[in-house]
Amino acid sequence: MVITMLVIQFFHPAKNDNGVMNSHDITRAYTVPDDVQKVLHRACYDCHSNSTTYPWYSKIQPVDWWLNDHVKDGKRHLNFSEFDTYSVKRKAKKLTEVAGTITDNEMPLSSYTLIHKDAILTDAEKTLVVNWARGLAAQVADTVKKL
Repeated sequence: MVITMLVIQFFHPAKNDNGVMNSHDITRAYTVPDDVQKVLHRACYDCHSNSTTYPWYSKIQPVDWWLNDHVKDGKRHLNFSEFDTYSVKRKAKKLTEVAGTITDNEMPLSSYTLIHKDAILTDAEKTLVVNWARGLAAQVADTVKKL
């Protein structure tokens, strides 16, 4: 068991940190107010963008594999870094889901906020992000109607 734990320390997945905001980022396509952007970066971007800030314990296996799977799953559901590659209909749906998951206290995940206390949203921050997401979803949905 000890040898296995030592050996797996040499096998790590690629990190989700390209360090570059690409042209498909939601902030390049839509207005994201600074206060909303700060909340998104603090509470959402580690799992829902191409730029994860890794904690010290990510260097330990099998924790790194678990974190990698968690990030991949988060990006599969929503990736703010690739948001402008989504169809207009999908964009509206994802924004509506953002509002719903925050309203229902499903996001950020409790397993994330257990360690990342700064990702716990205040009621004011929840209202801020939910109102922004709903407003942008309506704006995007209007684009669909015009097509």
